Amino acid sequence: MLLSKAGQKAIQEREGLRLIAYQDGALVWTIGYGHTSPNVSLGSIITKAKADSLFSDDVEWAEREVTNSINVYLNQNQFDSLVSFAFNVGATAFRNSTLVRELNNQNYSAVAAQ
Repeated sequence: MLLSKAGQKAIQEREGLRLIAYQDGALVWTIGYGHTSPNVSLGSIITKAKADSLFSDDVEWAEREVTNSINVYLNQNQFDSLVSFAFNVGATAFRNSTLVRELNNQNYSAVAAQ
């Protein structure tokens, strides 16, 4: 399954587009639509085309992480939500999250609480 256009738009709207690097709430250097990497630092500047490319790469790993970590059926909206969550917390935090554990155990009321 792939992130829907609506899912892409939702993430991009929540993240916002910043073409000049900034420090996020955790003081991590960030650029584009919430992209982080060791290559992003004070003074980094990108184009919108580069931001779109970085976003595609980031979404791709997040889609893969959701696909590999979840073993229950997901509808498109659920998949999109989980990709958004993975995108924001990172692969390791997503994979080891209580949300993923409860979802895979089909404890849906606990998932909603997460």
